[in-house]
Amino acid sequence: MLKRASDALKDASSLFIVNWTPRSPYRNPDIEAAIIKATSHDNSRIDYSSAQRIFAWIRVSSHYIRPILSALSTRMAKTRNWTVALKGLMLLHGILSCRVPAVQKIGPLPFDFSNFKDWNPNSCHHEAFVRAYYTYLHKKVSFMYQQDEKTGSLRKGIIQKPKQSPLMNNLGLLQNLQCLLDMLLEIKPRREKLMNVLVLEAMDCIVIEIYDIYSRICNGIASVLIRLYSIEKTEAVTAFSVLQKAAAQADVLSRYIELCRVFGVAKASESPKIVHIHKDDIHALEHIIYKVSNQQITDRSIIFTRG
Repeated sequence: MLKRASDALKDASSLFIVNWTPRSPYRNPDIEAAIIKATSHDNSRIDYSSAQRIFAWIRVSSHYIRPILSALSTRMAKTRNWTVALKGLMLLHGILSCRVPAVQKIGPLPFDFSNFKDWNPNSCHHEAFVRAYYTYLHKKVSFMYQQDEKTGSLRKGIIQKPKQSPLMNNLGLLQNLQCLLDMLLEIKPRREKLMNVLVLEAMDCIVIEIYDIYSRICNGIASVLIRLYSIEKTEAVTAFSVLQKAAAQADVLSRYIELCRVFGVAKASESPKIVHIHKDDIHALEHIIYKVSNQQITDRSIIFTRG
């Protein structure tokens, strides 16, 4: 009870200071107040209305993104409380999900939770959860920024790397998405007793993200399989690696979703069936790689004999 009162006092003090902060090109008291409310110390409830205000500002104008990220960064840099940290990460996740072009250009995260420590030594499991969530969002921001850079370069006609086939570009994208999925699957509570309203809400966000990325992977693989018998060896080797990885991830994902159901994660109970990669597709790629390799050996032998 004493800790809850102390945490409430911290939030009230922060709001009081913000209310007396003069408005300037670099400070927006309304934004800072919304950030504090959305990332309060109360682990029994989430202030959805403040979070929605922040998302609405971003959708109205890209000019709000920098002050929002600045206020969030300041709030996160000061905290050693896992509740505030996790709410901040959920808020950032929501910002990254806003479908506006400027979000793609955010670049590196303005704060670092890679070594996050809570003031309470008994919060080690929550610390691990926060660090895993941060690691994913850090990678996602980098991925989004790189994709935006590539798209911008194409629009301007800038060639930054040796030209690759469209299929190899797609396969590279699939490998990046698989890397993101691996990081997502590391975000999980280690003990059922640690589950509360806040952690369950965070897990809902994670499960939604998992299905979004996994569906993109499945759709990408489907487009590769359509061209299965017209691809070259290099493409076939990369595609084989992607399919093997997807088959392994499907098994891990099935176990992950089942664990989430046991913990009571709502979105896990609503989740669709996991699509598994057919072994026949993997064998078909193996056959193509073997066939092309033998053909290349035969061609080199003919050239050497003629020479």
